[in-house]
Amino acid sequence: MKRRFIALLTVILTGVTALYAQNRDILVEMKTTEGTVVLRLFGDTPQHQANFVKLAREGYYDGLLFHRVIDRFMVQAGDPDSRNAAKGALLGSGSPDYTIPAEITYPRHFHKRGALAAAREGDETNPEWRSSGSQFYIVTGRRYTPVELDRLEMKIMKAQKGDGLKGFTPEIIEEYTTNGGAAHLDASYTVFGQVEKGYDIIDRIQKTDVDENNRPVEDIKIISMKVLEEAGQ
Repeated sequence: MKRRFIALLTVILTGVTALYAQNRDILVEMKTTEGTVVLRLFGDTPQHQANFVKLAREGYYDGLLFHRVIDRFMVQAGDPDSRNAAKGALLGSGSPDYTIPAEITYPRHFHKRGALAAAREGDETNPEWRSSGSQFYIVTGRRYTPVELDRLEMKIMKAQKGDGLKGFTPEIIEEYTTNGGAAHLDASYTVFGQVEKGYDIIDRIQKTDVDENNRPVEDIKIISMKVLEEAGQ
């Protein structure tokens, strides 16, 4: 039964992906209890884009919590178990019954401030770096010094799979030293979008008080997701 479900889902995602396979970005409006954020979904990560659009249109994210918030790093949501979760309940392991193949396009897309990326299981159990079917995070990050980036660059290059290893480009170095990000995640997690509007809302979420598991003490919810018109390129 599980195999039939996954096979059917693959067909559905393939079909939805075909609709957005023209390399066009899509905007999604995410209303939260802290305010509204507009997300740009990249057209060159078509499977992640199609999956996010599908879940948004189904109302999958409506009512889910930002269940993991780490100051100067990121805010995370998309765990279906967070809907109506009890106060203090440990969250973060829920997802649909599927994962998405990695679509890592580094250095075109990297973990700069506002990057939208897919959460995933760790390397030990997930050597192919497949993404969660629903959980995502938005980078708030921190600024790096050139010395810190020099130290990280070797790690990033070592993490890359395939030929043509790439370090930090001048653009990336400028972004990380000026605006910040989460450079240590580059080349091993799929970045599939970017905050278009509402950085102040994301900053407000990351400043909330959290418990020992980095869950906000007061629930912060996604109220709704709405797919908008195709974004200008």
